[in-house]
Amino acid sequence: MSGFLFVVPPLVGHINPAVGVAAELAGHGHRVAWACADPALVLRLAGAGAEVFPCAGPVLGADGARRPPELRGPQALKFLWEWYLVPLAEAMAPGVRAAVEEFRPDVVVADQQAFAGGLVAESAGVRWATSATTTAELGGALAGLPGITTWMETCLEGLRARVGGSPSVTADPRFSPHLVLAFSTPELVGAHAMTNGPVHWVGPSIARRPAGSDFPWDRLDPARATVLVTLGTANTDVGVRFLTECLTALRARADRVQAVVADPGGVLAAQADDDDKDVLVRASVPQLPLLERVDAVVCHAGHNTVCEALWHGVPLVVAPIRDDQPVVAAQVTDAGAGVRVRFGRVTAAKLGAAIDAVLHEPGYRVAADRVRTAFRAAGGTGAAATHLERLATGAAPKETP
Repeated sequence: MSGFLFVVPPLVGHINPAVGVAAELAGHGHRVAWACADPALVLRLAGAGAEVFPCAGPVLGADGARRPPELRGPQALKFLWEWYLVPLAEAMAPGVRAAVEEFRPDVVVADQQAFAGGLVAESAGVRWATSATTTAELGGALAGLPGITTWMETCLEGLRARVGGSPSVTADPRFSPHLVLAFSTPELVGAHAMTNGPVHWVGPSIARRPAGSDFPWDRLDPARATVLVTLGTANTDVGVRFLTECLTALRARADRVQAVVADPGGVLAAQADDDDKDVLVRASVPQLPLLERVDAVVCHAGHNTVCEALWHGVPLVVAPIRDDQPVVAAQVTDAGAGVRVRFGRVTAAKLGAAIDAVLHEPGYRVAADRVRTAFRAAGGTGAAATHLERLATGAAPKETP
């Protein structure tokens, strides 16, 4: 029996993929624990029985870590690193170090954006793996941006000096030299997907989640196509205009389309009607069960949402906002599995045309099915757990077929 400590940022999209892998390892009899700046969030997602070591650190979207909504592109990335990821690593490091000392893991599994995990593990002499819950940096997206790459490396050099605790700590905390678990496949990421060294493409980590009991399943109309609209959990501050255009486009197609709109921020409260049979607006939706029944997804190109949709062979309309989302959106369109629209400028007419395309032009569904096949063949949580078990025992991870 081995011990695995998952170090994660307090972000749903980064914890959920790790939950499935952790459950797989626990099912094999291993010890599993977590280190996070929001223990309550881990307990909600991983289950009330999870062992969680608390860490300090900011929560993205809270005061002090709230990004100005107008930030896009390199400016948004710079803010994310300077005002969130780097401070998060510095704040989490003492808690991660305490967790390593108390739990004594054989392997630390560090999310790619929880920099403290890899730095503390290396300084403590513990094997560590990267949980790459987004593939933006594994597909050559930054190859043409040397200035950004150099700036990131400078940030990490300073962070190593402050957090690593030893001149011998030299690793890039985004990429373990032992094992990088990439939760996608080259069939989506494209021709530039890294396939050498410690990178192993295991496909999405899909695990059962609490479905909730308040979703009105009986209101879904089997006579109409169903479209899910979601901007994830961290974009409600910028989504009012986009979601309003979505409502207009979808209501214009109410004779043939029924929509489910996730609205965690309540930004559509004035436009939502609980009795509306054409557009069901909900604060939260059981996304995985719902994806088994929808015909298309409109989203922000968040990595988890895209991969979960394509796991089910569902084509997408993607409207990237910031961070890795433009890269993931390009992966979707390059794979032929969806249509891209401009988040800040798209009109209801253009959204409607994009929705019509993915619903009625067969090529998009064919491409989504092709990615679905690759995802399911990659092994998912089982393959990830196997690689981690081999790392724990000192064996080299198996070569990806």
